[in-house]
Amino acid sequence: MRIGIDLGGTKIEAVALDPAGSVLQRRRVATPLGDYRATIETIASLVDSIEGELGTQGSIGVGTPGSLSKRTGVLRNSNSTVLNGKSIGEDLIRRLGRPVRIANDADCFALSEARDGAAAGASPVFGVILGTGVGGGLVVGGALVEGRNAIAGEWGHNPLPWPRLDDLPGPPCYCGKRGCIETFLCGPGLSRAFEQRTGRFCDAAEIAALAGRDDAAALATLSEYEERLARGLAHVVNIVDPEVIVLGGGLSNVERLYTHVPRFMRRYVFSDEVDTKIVPAKHGDSSGVRGAAWLWPEDASSGGTR
Repeated sequence: MRIGIDLGGTKIEAVALDPAGSVLQRRRVATPLGDYRATIETIASLVDSIEGELGTQGSIGVGTPGSLSKRTGVLRNSNSTVLNGKSIGEDLIRRLGRPVRIANDADCFALSEARDGAAAGASPVFGVILGTGVGGGLVVGGALVEGRNAIAGEWGHNPLPWPRLDDLPGPPCYCGKRGCIETFLCGPGLSRAFEQRTGRFCDAAEIAALAGRDDAAALATLSEYEERLARGLAHVVNIVDPEVIVLGGGLSNVERLYTHVPRFMRRYVFSDEVDTKIVPAKHGDSSGVRGAAWLWPEDASSGGTR
């Protein structure tokens, strides 16, 4: 049995999978806001509860915002800032008394969709989360690519490529820079662009609904968003050339992205043809937690941490 934990800013989800990937048990609770020790205890309690009910012990994988520094072992680059600088892996190992594997939440998403999701059997696979932030993960030959610095797939904190005058200097990012891809392509970024155009605030779902009713401002805002998304993904294609790009997060539910973005992307990919598939996640908002469970190899009883 594999247990996956998805540690989010507002909720913590846990799932237990059997060897075939079928769900044995699922739990979801609110994240203790601003309380690191309570977060550790909540994760441990979810594991204890699932194992107590199922009567067996499982491997444990955890998906987190940010990633573990290879130099210090502490979490860094998390937009849930209470986690930054904390030894979350070691703290969970001490609390649970066994190995725990930790990976970035976007990496877990990509692994899930490459394993048994929308990109099953494809390689390379680039997984993209378009939500309150923008993350990415890379899977090659069914294996998660972590990278030398444990930041493989972090496309959201690169500058928006082929910038136009109205893209510059770009919105400020929590990372300390301006004009990161994340600032343009996250949900709040879409809302900001619409508000700048109209003077009124709408969330991403409302903007998509307005576009469906042929609202001119919503259509223009979404078209601008799609063109920026195409530029960002074309940069990835030019470097990695994935077979499939899987979109997750709230904005992945905007259906028109899957027809408009590939068309825009052809302008920027350095090839005479672009066959890269762009598809929505099969497992939806459960992909991250499933990917955390899949951090362990086929023999889920193997030891080791990362």
